[in-house]
Amino acid sequence: MPKIYIAGHRGMVGSALLRAARSRNYPEIITRTHKQLDLLNSQAVEEFFNTEKPEWVFLAAAKVGGIYANNIYRADFLLENLKIQNNIIESAYRNDVAKLLFLGSSCIYPKNVPQPIKESDLLTSSLEPTNEPYAIAKIAGIKLCGAFNDQYGTNYISVMPSNLYGIGDNYHPENAHVIPMLIRRFHEAKINNDATVSVWGTGKPRREFLFADDMAEACFYLMEKYDAADIGELINIGTGEDISIKELALLVKRVVGFKGDIVFDTTKPDGTMLKRMDVSRIEKLGWKFTTTFEEGIRQTYNDFLNNPDLRK
Repeated sequence: MPKIYIAGHRGMVGSALLRAARSRNYPEIITRTHKQLDLLNSQAVEEFFNTEKPEWVFLAAAKVGGIYANNIYRADFLLENLKIQNNIIESAYRNDVAKLLFLGSSCIYPKNVPQPIKESDLLTSSLEPTNEPYAIAKIAGIKLCGAFNDQYGTNYISVMPSNLYGIGDNYHPENAHVIPMLIRRFHEAKINNDATVSVWGTGKPRREFLFADDMAEACFYLMEKYDAADIGELINIGTGEDISIKELALLVKRVVGFKGDIVFDTTKPDGTMLKRMDVSRIEKLGWKFTTTFEEGIRQTYNDFLNNPDLRK
């Protein structure tokens, strides 16, 4: 079995990949914390690859955040993500990594793309302005993997998950994505006996969400069964199902047990109105999600309750 390196193992995506690897009993799984290995440092990354010689790499390390963070820290999101992925992909090539999986994001697709979003929709029109720097970095990662495959015959796979949530999510009061943000707000409102919870936007946008552990299962399914030549430039991973932000807020409210009212702050941006992935290609390859949305929310909230450090 291959020696595996999971970059970003302490994040929600990386920790899901780590659980999936351990459940499959891979004998050699390499991880490094940021303190142990700064992925922004190209020399340190090269030395790590030269010493450890991983055979498979899962590139889940990234600077991530919600609408607010993406829009405010635009230079940081673009520059740091470019550095991380460039350093890892180049070092993987220099050190003969047999297979690499690059984790992208559904935000790479154009703002007003027809629904559901197909892989072929990449770069067909303009991006959503609020997360454009992050999206551009991820697009560059996809293209870099493809370029290495074309020029050097490498086996680098790029996967585009829909909006992810799950165990070990980020609950920062400003930088979190919508599901952890809602979980934190409803939980705090319940504890404080607040009458209302404010939710950004109109509640009308529709989003597709995928439980992170399902995403990890899909990644290992692809790595174990397929090569880049079988998959093409990129492949979507998702449920193919969407929900409105209003419906999402009502679901989280019910799971958390908040008894007050929801107020939608229409002075705040909605972002893209519709975003649902076409997952027909991965389903044809034999994979489909297994965790229902409500079950995933319940597992996520239980993780939030059981890990006080997540609330800092």
